[in-house]
Amino acid sequence: MACLPDVAEELLRDVGTAYRMTSHIPDELLLALKFVFGSSTVHALDLVDKRAVTCVTSPSGRKVFQVVGGSGRLYTCYTSCHYCPCPAFAFSVLRRNDSLLCKHILATYLCQAMGLSQEAAVTDLQMSEILSGRAGEER
Repeated sequence: MACLPDVAEELLRDVGTAYRMTSHIPDELLLALKFVFGSSTVHALDLVDKRAVTCVTSPSGRKVFQVVGGSGRLYTCYTSCHYCPCPAFAFSVLRRNDSLLCKHILATYLCQAMGLSQEAAVTDLQMSEILSGRAGEER
């Protein structure tokens, strides 16, 4: 996972391991998530529960994650460069620097760790449209 502190990456690995073994996240790991990621944690877990994260892949090997936010808006998240186009990412992560992630990227990382991402395959042309922002971000 690009650009995350080691403690965050290790925590996400631990969450994934625990979830694969028991199909739930133990309380101590939930508390650790809240400590490391703050208020984004509860909202991100809600997105995970709603299966709001889709891994979109193309034949050329490109991959992005799309997350349906609480308002129904579709956000294309780029884990390779640790970026989400949502207002919370711009404000809390980039401008104020008081959060590591927004809820959309955290949900993406949690779904990856837990193996819970939806999967969608698109053509290379469709992927180009997604990456360029021409593929309507609204659902």
